Amino acid sequence: MRHKVSRARRQQIIAALGRGTVPQNGLDLFAVGMEGFEKVLDEELAVAASGRGGFKAIRGEYGSGKTFFARWLAERAKRMRMATSEIQISDTQTPLHKLETVYRALIGGLSTASSPPSALREIVDSWLLTLEDDVSAAAGIAKDNRRAMVPAVDELIESRLAEAAQTAPAFATALRFYRRARLAGDQAIADGLLAWVGGEPNVAAAVLRYANIKGKLDSGNALGFLQGLLVVLRDCGHPGLLVVLDEIETLQRMRSDIRERSLNTLRQLIDEIDKGRFPGLYLVITGTPAFYDGQQGVQRLTPLAQRLATDFDTDPRFDTARAVQIRLTGFDTDKLVQLGCAVRDLYAGGNPAEARIRSLVDDGYIKDLSATVAGRLGVGTAPRTFLRKLVADVLHRVADHEDFDPRRHYRLTISDTELNDDERNAARGTARRTAGDTARGTAGGTAHGAHRTLSADEVELDLT
Repeated sequence: MRHKVSRARRQQIIAALGRGTVPQNGLDLFAVGMEGFEKVLDEELAVAASGRGGFKAIRGEYGSGKTFFARWLAERAKRMRMATSEIQISDTQTPLHKLETVYRALIGGLSTASSPPSALREIVDSWLLTLEDDVSAAAGIAKDNRRAMVPAVDELIESRLAEAAQTAPAFATALRFYRRARLAGDQAIADGLLAWVGGEPNVAAAVLRYANIKGKLDSGNALGFLQGLLVVLRDCGHPGLLVVLDEIETLQRMRSDIRERSLNTLRQLIDEIDKGRFPGLYLVITGTPAFYDGQQGVQRLTPLAQRLATDFDTDPRFDTARAVQIRLTGFDTDKLVQLGCAVRDLYAGGNPAEARIRSLVDDGYIKDLSATVAGRLGVGTAPRTFLRKLVADVLHRVADHEDFDPRRHYRLTISDTELNDDERNAARGTARRTAGDTARGTAGGTAHGAHRTLSADEVELDLT
């Protein structure tokens, strides 16, 4: 199926793939193997957007596409006018047990279909305009009548955020005075108050005195801030918020007491969503099977393990996306080829060299290239490097040089510096297995042509 895509969007996607990163948008243009998830997840997102909540745990080994899946899901959420945010869990920057750091990272990654991260200012300004419209419609107050409009909007702010104010009363106060500072033309004060709402810990004392605010965001009021944010989003036309906690398996590397506090925080979030505290919130976590099944992860906290329990003993063909955990089985050879062809088609579309690209980088060539990369890294860890090589080393050269033929002029090389830790370990493991198989084959006798000794280029990567 051919998709219409703008030149700018195509360039952004291609540039990210050429760097070996997952694009921030446009993933539907080359999503492979998502058909079994679409219907159920769209239903669950719609339920969240209707005023309820939701939770999903994504599990998969490295290379199975967890980050891709999360961003693909975020795109679907944005089509429903939901806001989204992706947070990388880290033991130093965003430890899960410190909810203030998680909220701050959420604001930093907050985006909508029309506003890139961080979209907090656009969202808050839109919300305040909506409240003015509501006041004007309900009370018949002219928008230019500041004497009447300011207190009326202040009262409406407090009313709308009353529930969040139970644990974070200053959230509404900061937004009221943010509006006043904007109306007074005091941009520095307004910026400081908005930063405080976003969880910034270093806000000038003069800003806090202006609004008579004491204290700052901490783990005790962070969930109240989240409640308030959901109200603001809903009122200005964003019925929900998809939050992705990516790489949550980093909890396994933390000190035992910190790990247990973090796991309990995750359990608390799931329970609060189920209780209806966060209408519109759809929370997604991504992690490796070791995190979900190992004693240094979810299994360390029995109540959390019970909430995430999912039977994966059945054939993956019969997995259901309705389960609390979704298993990503990763790429096989056919999916890798399908992915490469989709990226080739995206690259070629609208390119002046489209005919040459399709001729020289045909399905057969993509199959050969994918097999070579997968043979060196293993198919499970191959997608990122395969796409980077396909885009940066092959497609760019075919597009730029009329006499470049990848079958004659290109030889795949993969250096150690190009790989991350998982890919590097996979490459060395593949090389050892291949060398071992070769040695056994040679010992079995090559005189009759049953086996042959592979060259160093065939067995090893350039790991210099």
